[in-house]
Parts: sequence; structure tokens; C-alpha cells
Amino acid sequence: MVLRHRLVVAATLSALVVAGPAAAQIPANLRDLVGARAAGGESELQRRGYEFDHVDEGGSAKFGYWRRGDDCVQVTTRDGRYLTIVEARNLCRKKGGDSKAAAVVAGVAIIGLAAALAAHKAKHGDSDRDHDDEYERGYQAALYGSDYDDRHETEGYHEGFLAGQSERDNRRYANTRYVRQAPRAAQDACSRRADEFQNRPYGSSVPISVRDLGRGDWELTMATGSYRSRCTASSEGRVRSIEPY
Repeated sequence: MVLRHRLVVAATLSALVVAGPAAAQIPANLRDLVGARAAGGESELQRRGYEFDHVDEGGSAKFGYWRRGDDCVQVTTRDGRYLTIVEARNLCRKKGGDSKAAAVVAGVAIIGLAAALAAHKAKHGDSDRDHDDEYERGYQAALYGSDYDDRHETEGYHEGFLAGQSERDNRRYANTRYVRQAPRAAQDACSRRADEFQNRPYGSSVPISVRDLGRGDWELTMATGSYRSRCTASSEGRVRSIEPY
């Protein structure tokens, strides 16, 4: 049963990795650097033509951005090693990059992890530092498209991986053309209201499905981690109602 579950997780993750530009990809030419020590990895990135751009920090992880021409990658470092390397188009600051967008990407990962870990601890009781670190390791791995580490599997890692996979799904759906048809004001208003409704930090909730109700009103299905709510808002961003889904 456990083996079958691992295979399902791996298969689902593989499907997400190739789902398209909405899901972050691990560049093929950098896959061998995942797991490398940070010091050696930086030298190798430079040897391959990448130039350091900037770094954001949060918790025990660092999010470094490297560019090569028009390409930009985000390197997540934890415990002195490269945890993941993913494409981060338009997030480098130099040559017209948007520094605010880069901060938002890192912030989403940090906020989502903090909210997921808090919910996990509330559901299963307080846990020790080792458990929390393993949960974070699994969450970051799934969120950024790394393979499931069955060689170093722990309960915390497993639970974190499932939470990170759920968050990866949420962000992928939120970036689809179908969801983006809803007015930005309605999306932002429902995201804020869903965060309040689920008592989560701002930035935790995203729309994963929308429906045009006509006359300027929209119904948005909001995802806050594994929790769902239904929000109705106007095109101008006035929330009419929100309820559990």
C-alpha cells in the first residue's frame, strides 16, 4: 500500500512538472546541481554562463536568482545545499526585471509553508524541530518539482510533500487562462477575504475556478492550502459573500 501510494505521488508530480509554463520547471542543463553544496554550485553556475542577480531569504531557506541572457532561474538553498533549481522567467531584477515579482514568488513559498505547517501542527499536535524541518523539506521539494525522496523518507517529510503538492496544484490552477478571465479586482478581493475567512496570512489563498454570474458579478472557488471556500464578488472588487465549499 505504501509503495503504491509513493508511485501515485511520483506519477502525479511528474504530470505537474510537464504541465506547461504555469508550473515551474527544473532546467535540464541544471538538474545535476540539485543537491550540490552551495559553494560549489555557485562556481558551477558561473562556469555555465549564469550571473548572480539577487537573493531573498525566509526561514531556513534562501532563494537566489541567477540569469543567463534572457533566462532566469531560482535556486533554493537549505542547510548549505541546493534544494531545488527552477525556471523563474522575468523575476531577475537586472535588465528590466521586476524585483517586486521576485519578492512575491519567494513570499508565496514562505507564507504557504508557514500556514501549512501551522495547520498541520494544530491538527496533529505540536511537533519537535526535527519533524518541522522534515515537513519543510518535503513541502519545498513538492512545491518546486523535486522528486519524492523515498531514500530519506520520514513522517514529517511525507506530510510536507503532500501539502506542498497541494499548494503547487493551487498555484498552477490560479495561473490558468480560464481562472485569469475573472477581473483582477475580484480575484484580489476574494483572496483577501478567503485569507480572513480561513484565518491565514495574507497571500495564502488563490482562486482555482471561476464562474461568470452576469451583471458584473463573479463566483470564485478559493483554495487556502487544502481548504476550499466559495466567494462571490463584483468586477470592481466588492465581496458579496463567502462560504465553505
